[in-house]
Amino acid sequence: MGFILYTVTFLLLITATALYLTRNRWIHSIPVPDYVYDRLPSSFSNDIESGFSSNDFDLTSNVDAGDSRQGLDQRAKREVQQLMKSKNVGFDEARRIYTEQRFAKNNIGADGRPRDPKFVSFS
Repeated sequence: MGFILYTVTFLLLITATALYLTRNRWIHSIPVPDYVYDRLPSSFSNDIESGFSSNDFDLTSNVDAGDSRQGLDQRAKREVQQLMKSKNVGFDEARRIYTEQRFAKNNIGADGRPRDPKFVSFS
């Protein structure tokens, strides 16, 4: 009986070690529910601390000016944060992907012009 217990324990330890060492290969296939709660920051200074700022999208001027608004849009921050985690990209790249997705959803081309066939532009 003791032999079976030690064998099962040893095989379990070997399996757990193998899974831990190869987690980068299989971890993305595990579905993570959307209801997992991540508290989003609610001010510009908290947005900066959470990584929602960069050289191209600088929020320090808002903080320095004493801006009393609640910070960035909560829904957009949540989607950008999900893009940053799922695609393993930085804030600027996630913001670009988010903007392109919003453009596509609203029938706007990547260049910013509407895709409406009735659209007339005088430029």
